Amino acid sequence: MCSSPQFLDVFATEPQAAAGVSFARFMELAMYHPQVGYYTSDRRRVGRDKGADFFTSTSFNPVFGELLVAATLQLLGGRDPTGLIFVEIGAEPGGGALRGIEHPFAGYQTISLGQPFELPPRCVVFSNELFDAQPFHRVVWRAGRWQELGVMLQDGKLSTVPLTKFSPEVAAAADRLPHTAVEYYHIDLPLRTVPLLERIVALPWTGLFLAFDYGKSWRELAGNIPSGTGRTYSHQKMGTDLLARPGKLDLTCHICWDWLVDILQTRGFGEAVVESQESFFARHAPDKLAVIMAAEAKTFSPRKQALLQLLHPGNMGQKFQALHALRE
Repeated sequence: MCSSPQFLDVFATEPQAAAGVSFARFMELAMYHPQVGYYTSDRRRVGRDKGADFFTSTSFNPVFGELLVAATLQLLGGRDPTGLIFVEIGAEPGGGALRGIEHPFAGYQTISLGQPFELPPRCVVFSNELFDAQPFHRVVWRAGRWQELGVMLQDGKLSTVPLTKFSPEVAAAADRLPHTAVEYYHIDLPLRTVPLLERIVALPWTGLFLAFDYGKSWRELAGNIPSGTGRTYSHQKMGTDLLARPGKLDLTCHICWDWLVDILQTRGFGEAVVESQESFFARHAPDKLAVIMAAEAKTFSPRKQALLQLLHPGNMGQKFQALHALRE
């Protein structure tokens, strides 16, 4: 594990750096600090080669964008798309799911991570791996109780430390935690996804909400993944040392779909549905899928390879999910 002197200097200014700050605060600095943050640095993060750290569904454009447009139109259920602005939140600078893709919407807007935003009165609000990019907290079951894990700086090195008490965010969500667990069961808590979605849906817009991401149900997170879901990504390789090279690696965990579904249902949306990426496109873009498959049937073209990456259950088809809901 090697931390840059610049990041350590920033972390050292935290009031509780020597005793331990919450993991979410550590991640906030590592990902979003103006000088040493991963997402605020001028670097190439997304792509399919080893020069990038990870790839997403948008890395397989134009196929992903074409399928996305077709599925969105079906989900709108005959509503006129020319009266809607397609807004993508969390797009990489200069990128985006519909960049260069023909579409029928009144306009296409992208908002990068961390940018302030307003939303048009009638729109499609889309995101791709936005929620998994939010800082998360970590808790572990030890000696018959849950303890929150933090990060401390000692002798120029970062290390994990149990905090003496829950941070305010974890304390507010403590009633969600299981009453018991196996010793050293870890849960990575994506609590920041909740206020982010609340902020999006509290704005006075109507239309379609559609988010692609990777997540689990709360039951799975709290009972079936004892080592937690926190991971790092660098040059297309996954790692489990969450304190390694802060500010230089992507740092993420699985989100909890149940929490986001609950917010949509209480904010005036119709039924909120979570589907695997494979199922989502098979159900909502069947005609476009058929056209692509027919055109590429006799070749193993880049478009066919992109389709296999997006839909095959061994690739991205089951690893990613889509959450969608309409608000009239």
